[in-house]
This record gives sequence, structure tokens and C-alpha cells, in this order.
Amino acid sequence: QVQFVESGGGVVQPGGSLRLSCAASGFTFDSDYMNWVRQAPGKGPEWVSMVSPRGTVTRYADSVKGRFTAFRDNAKNTLYLQMISLAVEDTGLYYCARGGPGTTNFPRWGQGTQVTVSS
Repeated sequence: QVQFVESGGGVVQPGGSLRLSCAASGFTFDSDYMNWVRQAPGKGPEWVSMVSPRGTVTRYADSVKGRFTAFRDNAKNTLYLQMISLAVEDTGLYYCARGGPGTTNFPRWGQGTQVTVSS
């Protein structure tokens, strides 16, 4: 079955950096668009970024553009999110999800990884 294991979250100060990982299994990883989605406390899911199957095309939410970089290693079935210049507003539970352009619903299959930005 489809499985995602997210990791790399933690507590950082504003301006800090983190790299998240999402290990995927149970489907043909290199054939699927992959996304990062986050959910802040008390709010609905917010799409963050998308990576094409070969990693050649990426898209970002305006709120993270220029600060976050999403990439993938298909040999390891792993998706990454490099985050720099983190802000308090980036706090949330981050998770990965399958879905191509136009997808609006990103259910959470894994446990996600918590990112907390606080001074």
C-alpha cells in the first residue's frame, strides 16, 4: 500500500533552516508528481510546492517562493524540501502527497513532520 514517512522537522528560530524528507513506497514514485503540503494549527491544509516526476519542473506557493526548494531523488524514492529564512508563519505539520497540476485535495497518508518556528 502507499506509504509516506516524513522526517526532518524540528524547532528553529526565525531565519533558520531545515531540510525535510519524505520516503515513499507502494507506488511507482518516478511516475508521479509529488507535493509538499502544510497545515498550521487550527487551519486547513495549504499546498506548498510541487515537483514533476523527473524533478525538472517545480512550482511553489507565493508565500514560500524564493525561500523553499523542493527536489527529489527517484533512485531513493524520496522527496525533499529545503527551507531557508524560516518565519513564524511557516509553523505547521508538513506532509507529502501525490497529485499533478490541478489537484486541489491532498489527503495526508503519513504522520507528517512538525516544523515550529519560534524565538
